Amino acid sequence: MRLAVLGSGSGGNAAVLEARGTRLLLDAGLSAKQLCQRLELLDIDPDSLDGILLSHEHSDHTRGLEVFLRKRRIPVFANALTRESLAERCGENIAWRLFQRGESFEVGKVEINSFAVPHDAVDPVGFVCSANGSQVGFVTDFGHVTTLVRDRLRGVRALFVEANYDQGMLDEDTKRPWSIKQRISSRHGHLSNAQTADLVCGLLEHGLETVVLGHLSRDCNCPEIATAVMRAAAPAGKIEVHVAWQEKPTAWVEIREESPELVLPVAEGRDQMDLALG
Repeated sequence: MRLAVLGSGSGGNAAVLEARGTRLLLDAGLSAKQLCQRLELLDIDPDSLDGILLSHEHSDHTRGLEVFLRKRRIPVFANALTRESLAERCGENIAWRLFQRGESFEVGKVEINSFAVPHDAVDPVGFVCSANGSQVGFVTDFGHVTTLVRDRLRGVRALFVEANYDQGMLDEDTKRPWSIKQRISSRHGHLSNAQTADLVCGLLEHGLETVVLGHLSRDCNCPEIATAVMRAAAPAGKIEVHVAWQEKPTAWVEIREESPELVLPVAEGRDQMDLALG
């Protein structure tokens, strides 16, 4: 299994997962042109995708969907409320495949488990994708970590998760009115670096090895601060951290398939932080 993030941030979000010959696009918030160009940078033919998973209807996760699918008949997996919210904007030619929140389903040789997340969308979900004995979690745009989220992510080998803002930088930001700051930090808004670090550290004992941080705010966060918070919270050498960028795709992040118990621990002091993928 391997994953790459095509772009992440308020300007658009999309990631790609490849496992056992199955290729999945997770969200389509970049323009259709950018989706194609960035997939091709990763040697992925856009026409070879087996499915598109939608986490929720917000434009920064669905912006490119309609144009991208005008000449492609790639099935789009979403729940009923998300599809209903997108029906007018996306037209009638999309090959919808509906699932219920909390339901499991298969696309090609990948099993996908969906679960609810707290965000100000109609019916937002996260995903855990399983293949070859490994699990990868995808969960962005949620305001607090629920017991359900922790439970569903327990056992993932890799995790793509948002680290949207640094609390101090958000408090000091002069561009955003108080109401927007309240929305961002609310229980249905976005995760701070500290909240993400707490989630990640709680998953380490359950097999988490690699985390890709996404949806970083341009004004209220930066890769150095986000990874420093992870470095301070996690035991040395226990987690490999990558940062997804808005402007370019990450390199492929490989997820090993062996059981964690069969692999020697990472040497102490090894620098696992990667701030410049791609």
